[in-house]
Amino acid sequence: MRIGVFDSGYGGLTILEQFRALLPQYDYVYLGDNARTPYGTRSFEVVYQYTLQCVKKLFEMDCALVILACNTASAKALRTIQQKDLPLIDPNRRVLGVIRPTVEAIGNLTQSRHVGLLGTEGTIQSGSYPMEIQKIYPDITVTGQACPMWVPLIENNEYHSEGADYFVKKYIDQLLENDPQIDTLVLACTHYPLLLDKIKMHAPKHMHIVSQGPIIAQSLADYLQRHAEIETKLDKNGQCIFYTTESVEKFKQSASTFLHESIQAHHLSW
Repeated sequence: MRIGVFDSGYGGLTILEQFRALLPQYDYVYLGDNARTPYGTRSFEVVYQYTLQCVKKLFEMDCALVILACNTASAKALRTIQQKDLPLIDPNRRVLGVIRPTVEAIGNLTQSRHVGLLGTEGTIQSGSYPMEIQKIYPDITVTGQACPMWVPLIENNEYHSEGADYFVKKYIDQLLENDPQIDTLVLACTHYPLLLDKIKMHAPKHMHIVSQGPIIAQSLADYLQRHAEIETKLDKNGQCIFYTTESVEKFKQSASTFLHESIQAHHLSW
């Protein structure tokens, strides 16, 4: 069996890249629902239905474990799928998200106990990050900032442009105007590592910037160590298969931006 990695678009490829760097022995299936992206502006119900459909498809592809490498899906669909759907579909399979591992990592970073959250409108409006942070670190104040232009800039290969500088600076400035005491920035969208150089340029030098990929990869490694009933089922051929609900050629071209390598991909139709 394999590890499934799901995202509404391309951002989850930054998570997959870290999985393959840290845990290259496992077999992976990546599914990008590129035909229906973005999820960030969609309702809870729509995100839940789309995510569940994709999780079921990955289960059909023999995935024992599915990672929602998408903050919006993790915020709007994960809990319902875990609690309501998994017991009926297959209680021996697992679906995990990216929010909890990210939250667990920030407690040791912030000295001021003021954290800034940069994400899509869907992730910010869901309130999932503040809710999870309050559970573990009730002394931390969280301020969110939606960055609606960042994903389009990245997916249109404009993240190196001067226009990207303008929007990176704009959203960071807005966030710090709302709370000047912030000393830790969480990049709560898996696309955002591609803007990391610009974020570092426009954020104060003392700022901790939390990028999710390495955190989620280490969290997966820890999970597999603790759950032999899942780990022993997994094939270890070091293979990775890519599926997209959009044009294969478009996906291959954009995916190379995220993975820094050429890939083969397959079209998935419902």
